[in-house]
Amino acid sequence: MYTRISKSGGRSYLQLVEGHRDAEGKVRIKVVASLGRLDRLSPEKLDPLINGLNKAVGRLENTAHEISHDPARTYGTVFALHELWKDLGFDRALNRALRSGKRTIDAEALVRAMVFNRLCDPASKLGCLRWLDTVAMPAMPQTVTHQHLLRAMDALMELANGAPMVRETLANAEAVEDALARQIRPLVDHDLTMVFYDLTTVRIHGEARLEDDIRAFGMNKETGGIARQFVLGVVQTAEGLPLMHTVHPGNVAETKTLQGMLQTVLQRFPIQRIILVADRGLLSLDNIHHLTDMADKDGRKLEFILAVPARRYSDLVEIFQGFDFSAGDGLREASFEGHRLIVAHDATRATDQGEARRARINELEAMANAMVAKLDARTTARARGGGGHQTGAPIAVSSVQLPRPSSPASSRQISPRIVSAGTSMKRRSPERPSSMANSSC
Repeated sequence: MYTRISKSGGRSYLQLVEGHRDAEGKVRIKVVASLGRLDRLSPEKLDPLINGLNKAVGRLENTAHEISHDPARTYGTVFALHELWKDLGFDRALNRALRSGKRTIDAEALVRAMVFNRLCDPASKLGCLRWLDTVAMPAMPQTVTHQHLLRAMDALMELANGAPMVRETLANAEAVEDALARQIRPLVDHDLTMVFYDLTTVRIHGEARLEDDIRAFGMNKETGGIARQFVLGVVQTAEGLPLMHTVHPGNVAETKTLQGMLQTVLQRFPIQRIILVADRGLLSLDNIHHLTDMADKDGRKLEFILAVPARRYSDLVEIFQGFDFSAGDGLREASFEGHRLIVAHDATRATDQGEARRARINELEAMANAMVAKLDARTTARARGGGGHQTGAPIAVSSVQLPRPSSPASSRQISPRIVSAGTSMKRRSPERPSSMANSSC
């Protein structure tokens, strides 16, 4: 016997039926009992029947109950991150740096939760709380509130002796960064000879003002206009491993950030020789001697590759005039202010830029001649109207011809750069020409 649901008149009925074969061997269904309409049956009505059947065959009574389940939590990503966190020693570094007998929260666990949230699903502090409800974070306190996360951030920003929180003296933050730098030293090549450093700008919305606020108005790299922002600097190895980051006010000059960055890198990492690669905005000939003096104090050697600022091109005119790029690979070497100067000339790019420049000059000349003709016509009309030339009337002007560059030395297809002594140079492809200059430090 078994149960069956049959339909009649748009309603469903639960029946107890039995199957058997008749004299001809065909399967027949016999209704043993009709248990009633399905929509009117409830567990309270069926459980006694089920329990009676179980008792008849010597089984336990029916103990079935409504099935429920808790929401599943993500575990794989946070588990992998937690293992990396421990292998890198970040847990020990944070615990040493944030050790305090007055603090009752687990600052390391809370900072770890916020870091993992940034990696998995970046959100605000309140968003991080919602994210924690969806993951099985290892080694976390049972209860985490918004205030706990804020207090963990305060632990990073606290100062020795309870001094006011001033941007330049964030003792705990620096202690944490120093501890993390010691942990990742084994991952960094001890013969590290090159680091990359660059700055970007991060726009900020809102008009609130705070004391010692780093949010300031400056030139934004994303929009090319003035915006309220702060400046973020990142230092990484040639393999892309990040070493440190810096945060600066939004109106800081890029050249003023390099000296502090280099001092920190030399202090935290056992680098004996370092080569800086920088563009015109980050490093200039005017402040390179400060950096070389800094490295020489520790007996280290600093070399550099940098672009010569465009405002210094006028000082190189005589050098350019002595170069002959008609044959060879387009590379020429000279000396400039005691530095090795490498100049690369790309004939294809020079031709393209020259044609574009001439087209622009022709356009400007046509515009100027049209304006001259208009002024001449206006002056002639006034003269015919009686009066000759009146005070304040425009004077006829002859056609205009703009000066044109006569030599490659006066054009921008030559772009010199300073490079460190002894550094091998590779010729760039014609699609991305460059020119470089070299300095021995």
